[in-house]
Amino acid sequence: MTARPSLTFERHCWDAGETTVVGVDEVGRGAWAGPLTVGAVVVSPHGRVNGIRDSKELRPEVREQLFERIDDWARAWSVGHATAAECDELGMTDALRLATRRALDLLPAEPDRVLLDGNFNFVDWRPSRALVEGDRRCLSIAAASIMAKVVRDRIMTVLAGDFPPYGFESNKGYPAPVHRAALATHGPCAIHRLSWSFTDALPDAEPVPNPTHNDAETALATYSKAFAGPDTTLF
Repeated sequence: MTARPSLTFERHCWDAGETTVVGVDEVGRGAWAGPLTVGAVVVSPHGRVNGIRDSKELRPEVREQLFERIDDWARAWSVGHATAAECDELGMTDALRLATRRALDLLPAEPDRVLLDGNFNFVDWRPSRALVEGDRRCLSIAAASIMAKVVRDRIMTVLAGDFPPYGFESNKGYPAPVHRAALATHGPCAIHRLSWSFTDALPDAEPVPNPTHNDAETALATYSKAFAGPDTTLF
């Protein structure tokens, strides 16, 4: 049976006088290409959006519907990214911190408490709590997973037009047969994570050029602003 996240953890925080409680979750950590994306959502104590679940449990069309409903219901939300180059340069833990800082910095109020998914509390600059299976138990974390997933999927779908051989519109930068075949033929492109071990066996080939943007970071910023909505202007 699919778990139904609740406001139990948020209510504990509100009862303790913590007014601005932010749920945080990431997508893209295991991808070979594209950004690491973090969503941050401040849910409302009033009303409810039915159907919110961990984004991995939802069909794409359901995520899109919930994205619009969460946008209307939440007190605030944002997304932040770390580019593929930043993931290479910093490592995934520090890239995750960077993307989270960017997401939290875009919120209109400073968090009194950050709730995040998992057993590793990497938010060491704000009052925070890590919740095992938080995306299945905590409503604001589940909502954050949906907002992050929809924004990142939209970005990767458009970036697919710049790098057509890799099939990013369907695999979103994760390992898949079309993606692997394109890497074997062309090698990595500008939005691949070049420090990852999958690059070790790749051929010495010319990367697919990016015909639209001078660099991947400009592309990411452009597409993020187009798809993230008015409350989620990117770094």
